[in-house]
Amino acid sequence: MSGLKNSPFGKRLRASHQKSDERSLKRNCPRINPIFGGLSSAPSSTPSLDSGAGSSESSGSESPIELPRINRDYGDRFVPSRDAGDMRTSYHLMEQGEPSTPSKKSRIIPSESDALKEQANALFTSVLHTEVTPPSPHRPASPTRPIASTAILPSTPTRKRLFAYNSPSHSQPSTPTRRLDTPTDEAYSMSPVRAQSRQLLESPRRQLRSVCKTPYRVLDAPELAEDFYLNLVDWSSTNVLGVGLGSCVYLWTAHNAQVSKLCDLAEQRDTISSVSWVQKGSTLAVGTLSGRLHVYDAHTLQLQRTYEQAHLQRIGALSWNSYILSSGSRDRQVHHRDVRDPSSRPFKRCLGHKQEVCGLKWSGDGGVTTANLASGGNDNKVCVWDLRGSKRAQAAGAPNAGRALGGVTGAEDGTGPGDVPLWKFHEHTAAVKALAWDPHVSGVLATGGGTQDKHIRFWNTVNGTMLNELDTGSQVCNLIWSLTSHELVSTHGFSSTTAQNQICIWKYPTLNMVASLTGHTNRVLYLAMSPDGETIVTGAGDETLRFWNAFPKKERNEREAESRLDYGKLIR
Repeated sequence: MSGLKNSPFGKRLRASHQKSDERSLKRNCPRINPIFGGLSSAPSSTPSLDSGAGSSESSGSESPIELPRINRDYGDRFVPSRDAGDMRTSYHLMEQGEPSTPSKKSRIIPSESDALKEQANALFTSVLHTEVTPPSPHRPASPTRPIASTAILPSTPTRKRLFAYNSPSHSQPSTPTRRLDTPTDEAYSMSPVRAQSRQLLESPRRQLRSVCKTPYRVLDAPELAEDFYLNLVDWSSTNVLGVGLGSCVYLWTAHNAQVSKLCDLAEQRDTISSVSWVQKGSTLAVGTLSGRLHVYDAHTLQLQRTYEQAHLQRIGALSWNSYILSSGSRDRQVHHRDVRDPSSRPFKRCLGHKQEVCGLKWSGDGGVTTANLASGGNDNKVCVWDLRGSKRAQAAGAPNAGRALGGVTGAEDGTGPGDVPLWKFHEHTAAVKALAWDPHVSGVLATGGGTQDKHIRFWNTVNGTMLNELDTGSQVCNLIWSLTSHELVSTHGFSSTTAQNQICIWKYPTLNMVASLTGHTNRVLYLAMSPDGETIVTGAGDETLRFWNAFPKKERNEREAESRLDYGKLIR
């Protein structure tokens, strides 16, 4: 028997018995979880929810089972558990709530964008392109396959020299033309970039205007209404700022910062809805929610005229043309009154909008040549009126000649024969409150659309064509042209991007952003400019007025008083 035990057959038999005993012991004893290292019961068993019962059962008379030591070989493979969520979110590779692909339609206006940064980015892109992909002017031409019909058939070679020795020509050099003995060769250059990049870096760049990004003065404006359709801030030619706050109108004198109350309509249970200064002088027009129209002398703080029931509903827009006061209302009408006339009735009415008129702006500076009035409404339309009664020619070449009238005659509009708008533009898809005439080029009108439009469009009111358009990505609340440079200021509100409540300065006609000013926490609904053209004031629903140094100083030379950009004035 001892020979059988020591034989190979006996050894294999004992090994098989030992393995079967280990399998039965594993089946009867609790298992060890190889990942978490704790004890786990059989898969069919359910853990007890009563901790007390479990402790009493464990304290029985049965002796504890001694677990055998099992040697396991663990590898370096790790299988993570994805039940907790996205792995990129768990390891901060992607912010929660961040879209996987940004929308192509949303245009993000950077909050700190300016021309200097854009110029530096453009220069860096040019240098990087030159260094990574340098131009190769002496690139050999691609070989072409000979056509079978024109292929030269092999022939018997004639007696000819195999090698030809001649000097290389300049047109077809057979040897490199690089001269290492010249001191300007790139091999001896100490610069880490190529010659083309050095030329870009060393070339003079255009001088850019820097704009201060912080306001130099902030004023509290309690009860400043946050209403897109109102116009409650205006700056006079005498350097006095008029602001409508609730039922009161306050005047702020710029040179001494003195504040005075012009009127209080609390006794009449009325609220201010619009204010507008005459072009030259101290006369201020005030419109109310009930449709009243008041004319004040700001110098004496006295009421001059009152038009009871000037409109049936609130007056949200006012504009002066010398002694002609135009008012736009929620009753869809535009009335024109001569303040010298003792009669309270308007001498002309314009009915070109089907919803509230929220924007009015006369062209020019109120002189004799001023004739065109632009009106914007909540019906997404822009009308241009010529109150002299002249009609435009129905030119076949004008692209918007048919759309300008919109298929509406004077009789259908409820107006007289001469009250048909000169042009009527339908391109905006939201309410048009922002209107601004270019003071440098005659006949150019800028208009801005609301939340669903977000565009600034430029029109030629001579032939009724759209010159250009700009997608700002935000609700356009106000527009105003600079008097000292050919630039445009726009204020914004609701936005589909990260940029909110901005004041943007654009260069015309390139429409490049010069600067972006931030500071308001609500929509920037009100905008006015100082008479010298250097400062703008903005008002928002956060009940603050902020003053910005936006433009350079005006040239003091009398010869430069006329704009050099209007070439029509230079023709003799």
